[in-house]
Amino acid sequence: MTVSGHPTQGDVVNGINADDVRTLIEDIKANPGQGMTHWRVSSRWQGGTRSQARVDSFDIGGKMVPRSFSIDIDEPAELGGTNTYANPQEYLLAALNACMTVGYAAVCALHGISIRKLEIVTEGDIDLRGFLGIAKDVARGYESLKSRVTIQADASKEQLREIHAMVLASSPNFYNITTAVQMEPTLVVE
Repeated sequence: MTVSGHPTQGDVVNGINADDVRTLIEDIKANPGQGMTHWRVSSRWQGGTRSQARVDSFDIGGKMVPRSFSIDIDEPAELGGTNTYANPQEYLLAALNACMTVGYAAVCALHGISIRKLEIVTEGDIDLRGFLGIAKDVARGYESLKSRVTIQADASKEQLREIHAMVLASSPNFYNITTAVQMEPTLVVE
């Protein structure tokens, strides 16, 4: 890649310590097991269309890291909800945008590029006839999404095009959205 301007040792660019990221990369190159992560989210119904997801930990390199977060979910009133929280589709798109945002911030930091503005808008259509079972030939979810990234940074257009390609090639959630992921559902009836 022709991006230049590597930060000096210990530089923090875009709020990211590039040395920490480089150290992580080198550790994983030396011991690929250090790069294995495991993620889990548990969700409980809260009544109506509301649910709450809990994040209590994740694993990295075989070590459990405690965390404590909750995510509240609802539906718009027009879809039977109380419109108290964002809905699952909005969280899905937010997760995609957030993952790509991390990618831009980190890749730019590794190349010493300061970001002044970064905005990602992702949108798509869902035909409720599929979700509601009204038309079996209608997809139950998105058939396509459009994403627009607006960035202002201390880099040339060509450098930012290269970074854009790197982010799309490396973002886990971009991969998860654009590639079929094998799912193993299990039902437990109590």
